[in-house]
Amino acid sequence: MIRRLIPHPLLSIMLTLVWFGLVNKFTLGNLLLGAALGIIIPVLTAPYWPNRPKLGRPLSVIKYALIVLWDIIVANVQVAWIILFKRNANMRSCWITVPLELTSPEAITVLAGTITMTPGTVSAMLAADSRAILVHCLHSDNPEADRDRIKQRYERLLQEIFE
Repeated sequence: MIRRLIPHPLLSIMLTLVWFGLVNKFTLGNLLLGAALGIIIPVLTAPYWPNRPKLGRPLSVIKYALIVLWDIIVANVQVAWIILFKRNANMRSCWITVPLELTSPEAITVLAGTITMTPGTVSAMLAADSRAILVHCLHSDNPEADRDRIKQRYERLLQEIFE
């Protein structure tokens, strides 16, 4: 019964919190409206999520988020350094093919989004069979090491979380 009323409890909580962030004012009316949106939207969208992913290991999710946040900060500094001091003469941009062991579409989407959110890299294309992703790097001294770093830092944790 409760699963029918609140099919995605974490989404309901997140929608309520996002509502508070949007209105930027805590009142009883905003709480009721946020809670209503947090219940109604997941109920209306539940038929579109027949095989919703099961997230395992909540501590791995937190660890992944912290690693991605740290990598974004470091990459911002590295890209600024490249733009300000290296100029175009010393840049070595390249394309890297990262073979994937992930099978979950949600995990692959999170990986592609993570790569794109990190300054200096963009996930450009997913292979038709979803076994590799093409990544463009703004600057890379060692493309193989960058490929291995993506697999070790991101893909390994996503396998723990999604599979």
